[in-house]
Amino acid sequence: MAHRPFKILGVQQIAIGGVNKQKLRTLWVDMFGLDVTGNFVSERENVDEDICVMGSGPFKVEVDLMQPVDPEKKPAVHTTPLNHVGLWVDDLQHAVEWLTAQGVRFAPGGIRKGAAGYDITFLHPKGNDEFPISAEGILVELVQAPHEVIEAFSRMDP
Repeated sequence: MAHRPFKILGVQQIAIGGVNKQKLRTLWVDMFGLDVTGNFVSERENVDEDICVMGSGPFKVEVDLMQPVDPEKKPAVHTTPLNHVGLWVDDLQHAVEWLTAQGVRFAPGGIRKGAAGYDITFLHPKGNDEFPISAEGILVELVQAPHEVIEAFSRMDP
């Protein structure tokens, strides 16, 4: 296997979809005590999400509670309850280039700003003939880690 020019550092987020995010809030906010730190609405991405957090500092993990703006439109953020998992990566551009060269399939849209303001991109949940490697049904988001997150995780290396 070729040298990997990036490192996956840790979990940045999990995104949970439902028809009604208020029901999701009952568990994640009311029962588990997560803090709601923001809201993101995008007609283009058909999502209305509450951004919640657990933990703090560079090890903080987002839990996005998502409902569709229109349940009849795509993407259908509510049809897969575990919508996606976001992973911190230390060098997003190199990760995309290297993974693509290895046969990993990415979803349309390329690298762009995500709801939390970090550069992101998504691995397609299904492979195809040209790019056969995927997470076999799970949408995976790669998130460019900011400097403080990279530094904190580097201090954990043995």
